[in-house]
Amino acid sequence: MKFQVISDGSCDLPQELTKEKNIHVVPFYVSFDAAKYYKEMEEMPVRKFYEQMVDNPKIFPKSSLPSVEDYVEAFRPYAKKGIPMLCICITVKFSGSYNSACTAKELISEEYPSAQIEVMDSTMDTVLQGIFVLEAVRMCEAGYSLEEAVKCLKERRESGRILFTIGSIDYLQHGGRIGKLAGLAGSVLGIKPLIVLKEGEIFSTGLTRSREKGKAKLIAQTKAHFEEIGERPEDYSIAVGYGYDYEEATEFRNALFASMREYADIKEIPIFQIGATIAVHTGPYPIGLGLVKRYDR
Repeated sequence: MKFQVISDGSCDLPQELTKEKNIHVVPFYVSFDAAKYYKEMEEMPVRKFYEQMVDNPKIFPKSSLPSVEDYVEAFRPYAKKGIPMLCICITVKFSGSYNSACTAKELISEEYPSAQIEVMDSTMDTVLQGIFVLEAVRMCEAGYSLEEAVKCLKERRESGRILFTIGSIDYLQHGGRIGKLAGLAGSVLGIKPLIVLKEGEIFSTGLTRSREKGKAKLIAQTKAHFEEIGERPEDYSIAVGYGYDYEEATEFRNALFASMREYADIKEIPIFQIGATIAVHTGPYPIGLGLVKRYDR
């Protein structure tokens, strides 16, 4: 039996793609005044969110996780129809979304004892979580059972990486997500931090004094990563993530693609916009890439 793929809004997949692939997204909430919260995408389009950030640089937006009731409402229709569910959530190091989903699973299981619901901590976020979710969809389409898909995805989680840079460290500091970057003087003299997310946490990978040098280093770090692990980029799903500036994202993707074609048979690198859930912590100018090993490699 096929299963239903569900993810929280951190997956940052375009709405047209989630509709095409039948992915049920449970949105986060975002607010600019800490009073009224809007469902990301559904009530607050991502482009509008970024425009407000850029137009109001002294206002730091906030996000709020999906509630238990949000997940109950997402799970119930599939439980009622006897459809197994796989719910993939943002890393627990960043949000309690996974905990909300687990509580909802318990409630639905009381209402529908035969319901099959697997809730997974992806240890990822944003575009990396998105391509991880798409791997789950690919497995479902290939006829994997829910149990087989969960096992395979758990084996792939450690391969996931996000390599990125941001316009300013102010948003990370303000949101309390500075973590392992606490020692960086990122706001001094315009220094740009280089950051990696792996196994659910962020770590510093260096500093640059210009945006262009930062992007070039990300491309070099990508090559170094594959050399270090001794694996082929062709065996990975790779995507570029960006914030406000699509033109910059296109240029970065093209440069990354040209570099990787020198040492790998890469066919495509899609571009996904980083959503409000993560942008409240990165600011309007994050850019980078996510990569995770494909299920069938």
